[in-house]
Amino acid sequence: MRLRSLLAMPRLRLEVVTGEDELDRAIRWVVTTDLLDPGRYLRGRELVLTGLVWRTRPADSETFVRALAEAGVSGLAAWDLALGAIPADLVEACRRHRLPLFKVPEDVAFATVTEEVVRQLSADRAADLTAVLDRHRRLVEGTGLDAVLDLVGHCHVLAPTGRVVAGPPPHDPGALAEAFLTAPRLPHHVPALGMSVFPVAGGAVPRVADWFIASEGDFGDWPPERRDLTTELAAIVAIERARLDDSARSHRDLVAAAAAGDVARLRDAGLADAPYVAVAAAGGGDLRPEDVRAVLAEALPRPRAVGLLDDEVVALVPAGGEDVAAEARAALGLLAPGLPHGGIAAGVSDVATAPGLRAAVEEARYARRLAAARSAERPSPVCVVRHDELATHVLLLASVPDDVRRMFKVRLLDPLEEYDRVHGADLVRTLETWLQYSGSWTRCAERLHLHVNSVRYRIQRVQELTGRDLSRPEDRVDFFLALRLMGGDRP
Repeated sequence: MRLRSLLAMPRLRLEVVTGEDELDRAIRWVVTTDLLDPGRYLRGRELVLTGLVWRTRPADSETFVRALAEAGVSGLAAWDLALGAIPADLVEACRRHRLPLFKVPEDVAFATVTEEVVRQLSADRAADLTAVLDRHRRLVEGTGLDAVLDLVGHCHVLAPTGRVVAGPPPHDPGALAEAFLTAPRLPHHVPALGMSVFPVAGGAVPRVADWFIASEGDFGDWPPERRDLTTELAAIVAIERARLDDSARSHRDLVAAAAAGDVARLRDAGLADAPYVAVAAAGGGDLRPEDVRAVLAEALPRPRAVGLLDDEVVALVPAGGEDVAAEARAALGLLAPGLPHGGIAAGVSDVATAPGLRAAVEEARYARRLAAARSAERPSPVCVVRHDELATHVLLLASVPDDVRRMFKVRLLDPLEEYDRVHGADLVRTLETWLQYSGSWTRCAERLHLHVNSVRYRIQRVQELTGRDLSRPEDRVDFFLALRLMGGDRP
């Protein structure tokens, strides 16, 4: 849209005050401001509307117009309601900086000007860009998404973690991502940010595994042409996402080779010398393994390969200075608002080179099982377990079937939990602390702020209720394991 087009809009009745020879300038957007120096909020090619609230003295006109000119603004439309005219100093400043100046009639609201210009811009873009976007649909594999977004303008492509995939960074990507994950339905307008969010896959995949588009304005007020344009853009983004997914699927062989300990295949793929960390993950609820693969590829720092292994997702991440487990936990935590309880459980191995990757994958998968068990006992949308949380007994417990683990815990601890519930005796905590201090009556009493005789009485009651003898090492081990199954790492 050109500045000249404003003169053809009958509702606006704008008049050119100065800059008749600059009316072929293009308008990208329309902005209303009453700041004296709004330059940092402008990106260029705007039509600026102002009521001159910023003007307290004639010299202010030079400051204001210079800021607009340096920002690359296309034109200025103004009216001073209190003065009833456009000040001569503003006209002179616009003439000096070659900035076209329009007079807005006193009975025409700035909102009317904005509405008319935005409607025309949307219609023009839809008409002009349909063919271009269609070509980019075919060419995007070679050009990328940024070239397409440059054409559309005021759009951003983001991952549900808030990572900016393409386009300039929006004001608050984290808030946009949370709005996308938690909106009751999509598309969704985010009034606080003045933007609307749209899914790329259109509901075909869970939001935590999708990308989304954020576009300025309330989609409910858009003309049909702009909605069609956004739909076309989503299709183009989906093509680019599919292309990247195809590349990721080619890494499944690397994951299989690591799990099998096939050092020759790993060496052929260039994984022989560098150290790696293995990560295993699985999802619950409606999350399919393929969805978890997409989530893990997004959450991990620079994964070398992410692929399916049986019903789990396994990733190989180059070992650098970062803490892979901490970064994965932080990224998955950002997705928690869009996950059900027990949504994703993940395990992270120690660092290993090619000969040790088989053991690293097994370690990560054991850690993932422990994470799943913890999520089941203490419902949480995300649980990540590190390799250093895997003691020998934990590895053993992770390999035991769930029904056996549950029965083992019930037989040993249910009588104590029921007694505590009825009498408030705190037997479970006393037993846990006593075992923690290797059966020391004194240290246990000090830790619980009890008399030693009270500790002795409680432990005696534990033995009576369970029929176990805590002087026997095997009975102590049984209780220790049962407490770990219950969540014995509580403070």
